[in-house]
Amino acid sequence: MNKDLHILFTGDSITDGNRYKDPSLEWDLNHQMGHSYAYIINGLLGSLYPEKQFRFSNRGVSGNRVIDLYSRLDMDFLRLKPDIASFLIGINDGPGISHCSHSTGAQKYSHLYRMMLDEILENLPSIQFVICEPFVIDNPRLNPGYSSWQSCIHEYQTEVRHIASDYNAVFVPLQEEFDRACQIREPSYWSWDGIHPTENGHGLIALKWMHCCADLLRVPPCSF
Repeated sequence: MNKDLHILFTGDSITDGNRYKDPSLEWDLNHQMGHSYAYIINGLLGSLYPEKQFRFSNRGVSGNRVIDLYSRLDMDFLRLKPDIASFLIGINDGPGISHCSHSTGAQKYSHLYRMMLDEILENLPSIQFVICEPFVIDNPRLNPGYSSWQSCIHEYQTEVRHIASDYNAVFVPLQEEFDRACQIREPSYWSWDGIHPTENGHGLIALKWMHCCADLLRVPPCSF
């Protein structure tokens, strides 16, 4: 039997999806992946390609910034030793978050992100990275501060493109995906507050992720 391929998702609430985090509840397999795009990817890839022995973990935590992911490096990466690590982080590093009165800023965001990836690679040199682009949607719930969000997140988007290139990572562009989708249906169809996706938005992320990662996973590009 082939060795399994362990894929770990990490990030903030968009990835978290209200998963169980208490170690004493790890026996409850119904709630370990949450209800985010990570759950959808797990369900689709696991059912379509059972012979590939995919294994999935979700380590997203609501409210996290890039520095929080870095702080959990031992627990989430060195302990679990995934083959592929997928990141979607940045929205809490932006402006206007209740638990963070200031933006991390593009330079610090990039520096912390790179430090984290460097340390992971030092300990897991064969690991492969997937870098998902943070995004923001022009939803009325974000007004009147949408322009501030857009400006800040655009800087982070520029940084993650450079990071993905420098670390030979798969890059998953999400802003243009949501922008196109909002031409078909209203923004609230994809995100209820401009930050957190609806079920439809999570499905959009999942499909884009599988399409971009097809070569890495050695599966046909997603054509749903």
